[in-house]
Amino acid sequence: MNSFILQTSLFIGIIPALIFLYIGLKGFEGKFKDKIIFLTFIVGIIIGTISVAIEYFTQAVGLIYIILFPVLEQLFKTIILNLGRFHEKQETTIYGFSLGLGFGSVFTPAAIIQFDEPNLAFIAAIIGSLGIILFHGATGILIGYGVYTNKLTKYLTIAILLHLVITGVILVTNLFQISYLQILLVIYGIILFWYTTKRIMPRILEEGQRRKRTQKEIEIKSK
Repeated sequence: MNSFILQTSLFIGIIPALIFLYIGLKGFEGKFKDKIIFLTFIVGIIIGTISVAIEYFTQAVGLIYIILFPVLEQLFKTIILNLGRFHEKQETTIYGFSLGLGFGSVFTPAAIIQFDEPNLAFIAAIIGSLGIILFHGATGILIGYGVYTNKLTKYLTIAILLHLVITGVILVTNLFQISYLQILLVIYGIILFWYTTKRIMPRILEEGQRRKRTQKEIEIKSK
């Protein structure tokens, strides 16, 4: 089992994340560069791995992790998306999506590797990790949109507050050994994924169209 985990666990997280990425990008063709989508996804995996490692070695902090880990994870994504090259660019919202999915994909192997053999808790952890992937994709969109609209503080705060639900469910699950509560993470992730991909990301298309109309009006008046 250990050999199997080491060889395949990362792909168990990456494959669903790539599927979610494909689904979420439908309708946004031409609004992003494939190269940057790939790079942000890979960077997401890297910073996600660093985040998991930090959290693993700081488990002894106690209940404060309910707040500490959400801040840590969302700040990691913010550091990347707040680079100068991404400021005030519509596509930063999309790159936040790919970054977040890459980041979230790491939590599947992190959940799996703690088990020596398959059992109910093992299955629940895999199911719950799918919700976490969706969640990080959604919060990546929020942070990316915050960078684009110069409202980073607002959307970063929202992402951290939304994250408290995740750590809260994990806390209850661990304290009372109620594995089936992991399904709440999936439901929560699906809701946020739907909202951000159907309500937040489309805003960049609408704003892009408004800018084109405004530019045409300016050109017409200048003639």
